[in-house]
Amino acid sequence: MLKLARNIIKLDVIRNVRTIHEKAFGKKFLLITNVGISLSLSSLGDFLEQQYEIYTNEIPNWDRQRTSHMAISGVSVGVICHYWYLFLDYRLPGRQIKTVVTKVVLDQMICSPVYISAFFVTLGILENKSKREVIDEIKEKAWKLYAAEWTVWPVAQFVNFYWLPTKYRVFYDNTISLGYDVFTSRVKHND
Repeated sequence: MLKLARNIIKLDVIRNVRTIHEKAFGKKFLLITNVGISLSLSSLGDFLEQQYEIYTNEIPNWDRQRTSHMAISGVSVGVICHYWYLFLDYRLPGRQIKTVVTKVVLDQMICSPVYISAFFVTLGILENKSKREVIDEIKEKAWKLYAAEWTVWPVAQFVNFYWLPTKYRVFYDNTISLGYDVFTSRVKHND
């Protein structure tokens, strides 16, 4: 009898997880899911970078405001990525090698610079920087992020565009991006 009760509970948990998954990755809530994932992992990336900086005595303690700003930048990037992937898959449907390679090239040539610029602009606004200061920071630091993108993202995006359905693209992107988010935080906050 106890074994039967445990099996019923397991089935109920599985059903609940499946229902949550279907809602989160369904059309109605996909934008919210993608933004939430981006916000969470951008925060985590900055938190991890700050823990490293504390460990190496570069900073004395965790700066919550810095992490909250990185989280907000994750929101702007999450929105960009959400609509970018929908647009790419609408304009370039299919998983043929030529189509996937075209998506990867467009992603690197168009979305990466937009994403990097949005990142610096969002943080510049949150940090009350002038337009000139934001432009100068982009000129000084964006190339480091863009160069790093070329080492990680072409292969990662090939996997993304070839194997994954559109609804999982931002989730996959952010999972791979956690290490990149640590690096992004480092570039942004260290001269």
